[in-house]
Amino acid sequence: MVRQTRSDNWGFPSWRGYGKSRETVKVRICDRHGCTAPGICPAPKSPNSPERWMFCQDHAAEYNRGWDYFEGLSAEEAAERERQERATAAGYTTSKHQQWAVRGDEGRSADEMRALDVFDLAPDCSFEDVRKAWRALAKETHPDVCPNDPAAAKRFHAGQTAFEVLRQAEERRSWKG
Repeated sequence: MVRQTRSDNWGFPSWRGYGKSRETVKVRICDRHGCTAPGICPAPKSPNSPERWMFCQDHAAEYNRGWDYFEGLSAEEAAERERQERATAAGYTTSKHQQWAVRGDEGRSADEMRALDVFDLAPDCSFEDVRKAWRALAKETHPDVCPNDPAAAKRFHAGQTAFEVLRQAEERRSWKG
């Protein structure tokens, strides 16, 4: 028996049998009676069972069409289960970097909420409301209007900072679409 010491495979696919293997590939057929399509979608045979049906995409859609997640639960139990699952999925519902969803306060950050408190505005106000509130505050507390009042100067500076925070947030929202 002669032992080969060198390989003819230099790393080029055209020099070796690229994709020409004759090994059998195991394909599971759809478990729906009479279907010959490959079964690529697993579906549970029963609740809490590790056994799975394997359906093609068409029959998997048909299998799931009548599925009711809350079947067999009373209205109170269904509401409690939904509440628990929403509580544990909070990271998905308020993911800020993906903008998947927003909270009831229109997705404003803590900094924006503090800035709105400076103007005594509601969380769902528009940027035009912010602009109007800033102008009114500036007319009342501007250093030219109240030259020797340190409290007015402090309030003016707080309003200026709050307006800048809200302006930048509005620009970010308009850039994202």
